[in-house]
Order: sequence, then C-alpha cells, then structure tokens
Amino acid sequence: MDAVWIVAIGAAAAGFVQGLSGFAFGMVAMSFWAWVLDPRLAAALAVFGALTGQLLAVFSVRRGFNWPLLWPFLLGGLAGIPLGVLVLPHLDMDWFKAVLGALLALWCPVMLVAQRLPRIGGNRWGDGAVGLVGGVLGGIGGFAGSVPTLWCTLRGFNKDTQRAVIQNFNLSMLSVTMAIYLATGIVTRDMAPMFAVVAPAMLIPTLLGTRLYIGISDVTFRRVVLGLLTCSGLTLLASSVPQLLAR
Repeated sequence: MDAVWIVAIGAAAAGFVQGLSGFAFGMVAMSFWAWVLDPRLAAALAVFGALTGQLLAVFSVRRGFNWPLLWPFLLGGLAGIPLGVLVLPHLDMDWFKAVLGALLALWCPVMLVAQRLPRIGGNRWGDGAVGLVGGVLGGIGGFAGSVPTLWCTLRGFNKDTQRAVIQNFNLSMLSVTMAIYLATGIVTRDMAPMFAVVAPAMLIPTLLGTRLYIGISDVTFRRVVLGLLTCSGLTLLASSVPQLLAR
C-alpha cells in the first residue's frame, strides 16, 4: 500500500481514538506509520496530528477543568519537553518503543481485569514528576499522555476530571513541542505534503470520537483507556521487537 494511504488511515484511526479518550494519537498512529516512515518524519507527524486533534477536542468537550489540579502537571511537562527534544536525534527508537510497549502491555491488563484498582493519594510533587515524564515522552514524539493517563487512573479521577487534565496537558505539551520542532529544524518544508494528508484525514474521526465520549460512563471510560493503552503497548512491541531481533 502507498505510504500516503497508510499515513491517512493511521491519522483517521488515531484521531478517533484521541477524540474518544483524550490521548493516544501518537501511539495509535505510530502503529501504522512506524512500518513505512522515517522515525523523524513519523515523530513530527505524530506531534502535529495530536496537536490538531487536541485543538478540535478542546472545543467539543469542556468538562471538569480544575486549574489547581492541572498546573503541577504543566510545570513538570514544560521542564521535560526540552529534554525529550534533545534526546530525540540520539535515541534508538526501536529500544524506546520496546521498553514503553512492554510497560503498557504488562501493567495495563492487570489494571483492566482487577476488581478494584489501587488508589494513589498523590500530591503536587507527584503530579509534577509525572508531568515531567510526560513532557520528555512528548518531546520524543507525541507520547506525552501515556504516563499521566496511567497516573490519573490510579488516582481515581472521574472521567471528566481525568479528561480535562490529560486534554489540557497534552494541548500545552504538544504546542510547545511543535514550536521547538519548528525552531530546531526537525520539521522541514519537505514534510508539508504529509502534514496536508494528516489534517483532513483525522477531522471527522476526531469529532466522532468526542461525540461518543460524552455518552459513556466512568467505568466504561476507564476500560476504554486501559484497553487502548494495552493495545498501544502491544503494537509498539510488534513494531520494535522484530527490528531488535534482526540486528
């Protein structure tokens, strides 16, 4: 299949998932794009697509906003983004995807089948540290929401509170990451045609996802989030482990 079609299909699938869950664009998109795109281009497209999806979603879903809860995540994330951007050119993406994929594929199913999830009290320092990790992952390639989402799930936030934290956190992290990508030359003019494929391909799926989110319960939302994280982990492993074994 032509790479343009794979980019479009990946953007549509990732847009729907992000519209429904508030995160995971990069993980879903990478499960399609990692097979056909250069890692640098894939990372730039993932950040662009995730940012576009968050801008669409923020006008469609406005519930549970809590600034005192959000700001430690944001401060930590802003500190982490430059670290992720510095690491990106030197990172072995196969090992990165394998480690992150293993974490998600092992931990999330345990949480999914558990009758009662453990609850973490949390505090501003913990939220800031998790935001820092999310910022680093965001700078690497649009993965900012994965670890903060797990953290919010363990803290027992209801779906609107969790979505508000992750959606606004991701929007802030992705905006800064894209600005850095542009300023440092990671995003180049020859990427523009692929950017023009991603934006229209994800538009309707993202809006459909946000509409579906409004009608689901807290329990269903938790299951969706953990299920998506599990699938993301498995796809990251599927795209990285064969490459590592072939070395």
